[in-house]
Amino acid sequence: MRKLERSDLPELERVLRATSAFTEPEVECAMELLHIVLDDPAQKDYLVAVADHEGKAAGYILYGPVPVTEGNFDIYWIATDPAVQGKGLGRALMEFAEADARARGARMVCLETSSQGGYQRTRRFYDQAGYIQESCIRDFYKPGDDRLTYVKRFSS
Repeated sequence: MRKLERSDLPELERVLRATSAFTEPEVECAMELLHIVLDDPAQKDYLVAVADHEGKAAGYILYGPVPVTEGNFDIYWIATDPAVQGKGLGRALMEFAEADARARGARMVCLETSSQGGYQRTRRFYDQAGYIQESCIRDFYKPGDDRLTYVKRFSS
């Protein structure tokens, strides 16, 4: 894992699009957050780790502490190139972010995802990583598209 570099942006945008999991507004939001990390080094809301494969960025995770909470971190985005999915990069990104969050005092990590069928593999990934579905807000994203919140708690 390594830090985000400006030269990673085109490849990470390609990765986001290649997954076919994200809408155009979601890709734009993800890219905006990556720009915030690069353009404002003093910001403390977002942390990014990038995974390389064969010399280029093949995935990333964006996470950070949740303001006004004690030891709660969110994972905002995780994406890996479909060409390398199943090779452990996503798991390595998740484990890196969890370890970093714990080193920063995390007692839990939360993430959210869609209930749509296209996210079934994503939900299975979270289950296998030890996350538990904690809540469901029906029709959150749009009618018929629920927000599922997953949580992983750490013992002290």
